[in-house]
Amino acid sequence: MLSRPKPGESEVDLLHFQSQFLAAGAAPAVQLVKKGNRGGGDANSDRPPLQDHRDVVMLDNLPDLPPALVPSPPKRARPSPGHCLPEDEDPEERLRRHDQHITAVLTKIIERDTSSVAVNLPVPSGVAFPAVFLRSRDTQGKSATSGKRSIFAQEIAARRIAEAKGPSVGEVVPNVGPPEGAVTCETPTPRNQGCQLPGSSHSFQGPNLVTGKGLRDQEAEQEAQTIHEENIARLQAMAPEEILQEQQRLLAQLDPSLVAFLRSHSHTQEQTGETASEEQRPGGPSANVTKEEPLMSAFASEPRKRDKLEPEAPALALPVTPQKEWLHMDTVELEKLHWTQDLPPVRRQQTQERMQARFSLQGELLAPDVDLPTHLGLHHHGEEAEELFHLTRSQVSQQRALALHVLAQVISRAQAGEFGDRLAGSVLSLLLDAGFLFLLRFSLDDRVDGVIATAIRALRALLVAPGDEELLDSTFSWYHGALTFPLMPSQEDKEDEDEDEECPAGKAKRKSPEEESRPPPDLARHDVIKGLLATSLLPRLRYVLEVTYPGPAVVLDILAVLIRLARHSLESATRVLECPRLIETIVREFLPTSWSPVGAGPTPSLYKVPCATAMKLLRVLASAGRNIAARLLSSFDLRSRLCRIIAEAPQELALPPEEAEMLSTEALRLWAVAASYGQGGYLYRELYPVLMRALQVVPRELSTHPPQPLSMQRIASLLTLLTQLTLAAGSTPAETISDSAEASLSATPSLVTWTQVSGLQPLVEPCLRQTLKLLSRPEMWRAVGPVPVACLLFLGAYYQAWSQQPSSCPEDWLQDMQRLSEELLLPLLSQPTLGSLWDSLRHCSLLCNPLSCVPALEAPPSLVSLGCSGGCPRLSLAGSASPFPFLTALLSLLNTLAQIHKGLCGQLAAILAAPGLQNYFLQCVAPGAAPHLTPFSAWALRHEYHLQYLALALAQKAAALQPLPATHAALYHGMALALLSRLLPGSEYLTHELLLSCVFRLEFLPERTSGGPEAADFSDQLSLGSSRVPRCGQGTLLAQACQDLPSIRNCYLTHCSPARASLLASQALHRGELQRVPTLLLPMPTEPLLPTDWPFLPLIRLYHRASDTPSGLSPTDTMGTAMRVLQWVLVLESWRPQALWAVPPAARLARLMCVFLVDSELFRESPVQHLVAALLAQLCQPQVLPNLNLDCRLPGLTSFPDLYANFLDHFEAVSFGDHLFGALVLLPLQRRFSVTLRLALFGEHVGALRALSLPLTQLPVSLECYTVPPEDNLALLQLYFRTLVTGALRPRWCPVLYAVAVAHVNSFIFSQDPQSSDEVKAARRSMLQKTWLLADEGLRQHLLHYKLPNSTLPEGFELYSQLPPLRQHYLQRLTSTVLQNGVSET
Repeated sequence: MLSRPKPGESEVDLLHFQSQFLAAGAAPAVQLVKKGNRGGGDANSDRPPLQDHRDVVMLDNLPDLPPALVPSPPKRARPSPGHCLPEDEDPEERLRRHDQHITAVLTKIIERDTSSVAVNLPVPSGVAFPAVFLRSRDTQGKSATSGKRSIFAQEIAARRIAEAKGPSVGEVVPNVGPPEGAVTCETPTPRNQGCQLPGSSHSFQGPNLVTGKGLRDQEAEQEAQTIHEENIARLQAMAPEEILQEQQRLLAQLDPSLVAFLRSHSHTQEQTGETASEEQRPGGPSANVTKEEPLMSAFASEPRKRDKLEPEAPALALPVTPQKEWLHMDTVELEKLHWTQDLPPVRRQQTQERMQARFSLQGELLAPDVDLPTHLGLHHHGEEAEELFHLTRSQVSQQRALALHVLAQVISRAQAGEFGDRLAGSVLSLLLDAGFLFLLRFSLDDRVDGVIATAIRALRALLVAPGDEELLDSTFSWYHGALTFPLMPSQEDKEDEDEDEECPAGKAKRKSPEEESRPPPDLARHDVIKGLLATSLLPRLRYVLEVTYPGPAVVLDILAVLIRLARHSLESATRVLECPRLIETIVREFLPTSWSPVGAGPTPSLYKVPCATAMKLLRVLASAGRNIAARLLSSFDLRSRLCRIIAEAPQELALPPEEAEMLSTEALRLWAVAASYGQGGYLYRELYPVLMRALQVVPRELSTHPPQPLSMQRIASLLTLLTQLTLAAGSTPAETISDSAEASLSATPSLVTWTQVSGLQPLVEPCLRQTLKLLSRPEMWRAVGPVPVACLLFLGAYYQAWSQQPSSCPEDWLQDMQRLSEELLLPLLSQPTLGSLWDSLRHCSLLCNPLSCVPALEAPPSLVSLGCSGGCPRLSLAGSASPFPFLTALLSLLNTLAQIHKGLCGQLAAILAAPGLQNYFLQCVAPGAAPHLTPFSAWALRHEYHLQYLALALAQKAAALQPLPATHAALYHGMALALLSRLLPGSEYLTHELLLSCVFRLEFLPERTSGGPEAADFSDQLSLGSSRVPRCGQGTLLAQACQDLPSIRNCYLTHCSPARASLLASQALHRGELQRVPTLLLPMPTEPLLPTDWPFLPLIRLYHRASDTPSGLSPTDTMGTAMRVLQWVLVLESWRPQALWAVPPAARLARLMCVFLVDSELFRESPVQHLVAALLAQLCQPQVLPNLNLDCRLPGLTSFPDLYANFLDHFEAVSFGDHLFGALVLLPLQRRFSVTLRLALFGEHVGALRALSLPLTQLPVSLECYTVPPEDNLALLQLYFRTLVTGALRPRWCPVLYAVAVAHVNSFIFSQDPQSSDEVKAARRSMLQKTWLLADEGLRQHLLHYKLPNSTLPEGFELYSQLPPLRQHYLQRLTSTVLQNGVSET
C-alpha cells in the first residue's frame, strides 16, 4: 500500500510518490466528474469518457521564471466537456504548444500575411535626410487626447490627416487608393453614418468592442460591421423600457471590473472619434451638440452626469502645470495627479480628549493641528510610534536609519525633560513596554553601517541619561566623591540574611540559577541592563569596533554605553572586562602610546588616537572592584600608557586642547582610583618629577583669568591622586587576622613610603592660600571650586599619615598643625564670607527642601538614572553655589587636627557656633516629610550626611574636653538621633561611630544635670487626678537610665550594629585603610541602615527569638535587654520626643505589647512594670492619645487585630489579673477603634473578662472614651447583653467593661430611631422585654435606670432615681403588651 505524503516532505518526495503511484497503476481514490454545458445538450455526448486521465506534473519544459504575481482574472464559465483534449495527445506536446515563455515565443516566429495590404511608395523629398522630430515644437492642430500612442504612431496619424486634406502645392501624390472593402476608422462608410436610435441624438459610428481581431484581414472588417448592424437593428426594434431593463440585467451579471473597463474604453473611443472628426473639418466643429444624453450611453455618460452634479467643484490645483509636449503628458489624467497636490489644511480638533502625540523628524513634539512641511515629519497616519517601529524593519536601509534616528531624537528630548507634563505618561516606559529595547538590539545586527550607527546612537540615548556623567565627574574630588551607588533597579530579589556576612565582591559575582534561566525579555522588564547583557550585546559592540571601524561619533557612543553598563553593578563591570578582546581592542585602538598629531576641528577617525572617553571607561571599571583594577593594570599595559599621557603637559600631547585636558584628567583619575586600593605605587617613583613639576605650575594656572573649568578639574584630580598616595604611604601593613572577612580584604603593603610624599605639603598649601583669597569673589570662587576642596582633603590626609609614622617626632607635626591653624584656619573661621556659606546650607540642602527631589517623569523603574538632565540648579547640593563640598572638606580637616592635637579642639570647635549651622540643624531635626529616596536623592543625601556627621564628630571631641552649652548639646543630640535613622548603606562605619559616641554620651543629655528628672516628677504630680493612683516616679526612672547609659549603649551596639563584613569595608574607606578597601561601589540604597523605630529594635528581635524558641530564652538576657530598651525609650519620650515622631503611637503600643509576649514572667518584674507603666502614661497623654490610630498600616505588622488576638490569648493564659496587663488590653477597646477588637474579646475570649479586674480609678484614659458614642453594632450589643445576663461580666470581676456594657445596652433599648431597620427594632424590643423580666434586680435596675458614666462611683455610672416620663411611658406600653400576651397564653 502506498503511503500518503507527510508534513515536512519536499517537492522531490512528492514527485517520487507520483511516479510510484503511476507505476502501480492503482485506481485513484477520487474520480473527477464534469458537468454538462449549461446552455443545452452536449455536442460531444456520444464520445466515450477519457480513461485514466490524470494530471501529471512534468518539470522538464516548465518556464524558467515563475509567473507574475498578479490577480487571476475572474472565472467566466466552465469549459465544455465537448472541448476535451484528445486521449492520445502527448502531455509534453500540449505543454510545449501552450508554453508562453520567452524562449518558446522566440522559437515560434511566424511571418504576418501581407498579401492583401496596400503598398504605398515613399513620397519623394527635396532634402537628403528626413526632418528631425522635436517634442518641443508647436503641436497645434494635433489631437489633445492622443491616448497612450507612441511618437511614431502619432506621426503616422498626423501624416494620414495631412493626406486626407489633399495634396499641397508642388507635391506629387500617386493615385493609389485603398482596395475594395477596406474600411478605415478615419473615414466612416456611408452606412455607418445613419445609424441612430429613434429619439436620440447619439449616432453609432461603428463597433466599439467587436474588432474582428483573429480573422483574416479581408473578413475582419466585414464581420465586425455585420455584427454591429445586427445589434443596431435589434436595439431599434426594442422599446426604451426594454432597453433599460436589459441594461440593468447586464450590469447585475457582469463583473464590476469588466464594467469599469467597458466604460473607460467606450469613453476613450468616443473622445478620440470626436477629436478626429473635428480635425477633419477645416472650419472646426459646425454641428451643434445637444445636451440631451443618449439612452444607451450609460457607460460613457455617468462621468458626465457627476460633472454636472458638481458644477462648483474647484479645479485641481497642481504645483506644476503639465505641458502637452512633455513625455506621456499629451493626455492629462487629473485623477492620477492628486498625489502631487499640497496636503489639505489641518482641521483644528474641537475635542478635549487626549490625542496621539506627533513628532517631527528631529524628535520635537508637535501640536495636533500644526501644518508641517512634508520633509520635516510624518503625515497622514496618526500612529507614529507604530509606524516608526514598522519602518525600522523596512527593506530600505535609509528608512530603517530614518526611523531609528527619529526614535533616538525623541528619547533624547524626553531624557532632557523637554516634553515635561505635555505628554500623559512616560515616553521611555511606553517604548520599553513596546519592545523598543530588542528592536535596537536587532538593528545592531544589521549589515548596513548607517543603520548600525543610528541604532548605537539610539541605544546611547536610551541608556545614558544626560547630565549624569557630568555630575559624577565634577564631584570626583569631593569628600569620598569617587564612591558611587550602583545604577541598578532596587526591585531585586532580596538576599537571605546569612548572605549579609559575605564580602560584597563575592556576592556580586554570583548569579542565581533562576536569573540565568530567565529569558532576556523577562530580565529586561525588571532590569534593562541585564536584559541587554543577556542578548550578547558586548560581543556585538566588540565586533563593530574591531571590524567595521566606525566613525568618531559611533565610537564615542559605544564607549558611553559601555561606561553605563560598567556603572550598573560589579557583575556588569566584570562582564565588560571579561568580554573576549573588547578591552584589548579599546586599549589598542583608542589608547595608543604613539600617534600622529591631531589638530583642532573634527577628527575623521578616532583609531590610533588617544581618547579620553576610553580612559574614563577604564576608570569606571576600576572603581567597581579591587580585582578589576589589578587586572587592568597588569594585563593591558596601562603602566606605559599612563606614563605616556601623564609625563607630558596637556598642551604637549599633540591633541586638540580640550581633548588633551580631558585625557590628562582621566588618566590622573584612573591612577587615583588604583591608588585608592593601594595599587599603582610603582608609577609614583617613575613620575615623581612630573608630578612635582605639575604642582609647581598650579599657582600660575590658578592666576589665569578667568580660570578654565577643564584645567581646574585636572588640578583637582592631581590633588586627589596625591591624597590617595599619601594615605597609601601612611597606612601600615595589614596584620595577620584570623577573621576570614578581614583577611579577604587585606593585601600587600603599598610601595609608596612616607619619605616620598613628605615634601608635597609645602607645594599644596600655597595653592590653598591662593584659592582662599578668592572666597570674597563669588564668581571666581565658583570657578576654582574643586581645587580648594581637594587641597583641604590632601592636608587632612597628610597630617593623618604623618601622625601614624612611628619614626617621626610628635613635636614636629604638632607644631606644624599649630602653625597651620594660626596662620590659615583660624583667620578663615573668622571671615564673614565663611558665615555666608553656612547660611546657604539650608537653601541647598535636600533635607530642608524635600520637594526639590521629586522623581523624574522619564524615570522607568527598570532603567535607573540620576535624573540630572539640564544640570543642577545653582542653589542645590550639586549646584555651582553649593557650600557643601568646601564645608565638608573643611570639617574633615578640622576633625583630623582636633583628633591629633587636643589643644586645638576648643579653638577649632568654635566653627560649630555659626548661626547658619545652628539654623540648619534645627530645620533638619524638625519633623517633616522625608525626601523620596531616588538614585539622585540617595547620592545627594550621602554627601549631606557626611557634613552632618563631621560636625557632630567635632562637637563630640569638643564636649569631651569642655561642657557644651545646654541648648547646643540638646541640638547636637537630636541631630545625631535623626542622622542615625537616616544613614544609607555604605555608611555602616558612621552608624557604628554614632552609637559609640554621640547618641549615648551623657554630655549630650544636659537634662540630667539641669533638673530633668525632677521636672518629670513634678509633671507627674500636676497630671494626677483627684482619685488616681500616683504613677511611678518618672524622674527616678530617668535618673537610673542615665546611670545605666553604658549598658544601654552596649545593648544597642549588640543588636543594631551592621553586618561585620559591611562594617569593615566601610571602616576601611572612612579611615583611609587602603589595603582593606574592596570596591568603590557602595551597596544598593534601598532603605536606611536602621529603621525609623530603631529604639525598639532589640525588643523586636527579642520577640522574634522567643517566638522561634519554644523552650524559652534565658531570663537574664531577656530581662536585661527589655529593661535597657524600655529605659532608652523612656529617655527619648521624655527628653527627645522628636526622635520618635516618625514612629506612630500605634506602633509604640504594639512594641510595648511585645514585652508581655516575650515571656510569661518578664512583665511581673518590678523594673519592667514601672517602665511600661511610665511609657503607657506617655501614650495616654492628651496631646498623644488623639493620634493613636489602630486602623492604619503599621511597620512590621501584618495587622493589629492579629496581634491583639495573640495578646488576648497570652493575657487569658498567664496574666492572673495583672492590672498593667489589663490596662494594655483595655486601651484598644475604645469606642473610636475598630469593632473587630471588641468582638474578639466578647466573642472569642469571654473567659478573659473575669481577669480584667483593673479598677476604674487606674484606667489610663477617661471612661467616656469607651461609652461615647453609643454602640451601633447589633452583634456586639447582643454579646454585651448576653455576658451581662449570663453573669460572665460582673462589676467585681471587670468593673470597666461592666460599666461600658451597661451604658451601651441602656442606650440601645431606649433608643427610638425611626430609621432603624426591622431587625434592629425587633432586637431592641426583645432586649427590653427580657430586661424587664430579669430576675437579677440589681442588673435590671442598672440596665433600666442608667444615666451617665462616672468613674468616681463604685459602679462607674450614675442612676436615675425615677425614669424620665418618655422612657416610663415607653416601658409601660411594652410591659402591658407583655402582660396581655402572658394572660392570653395562660
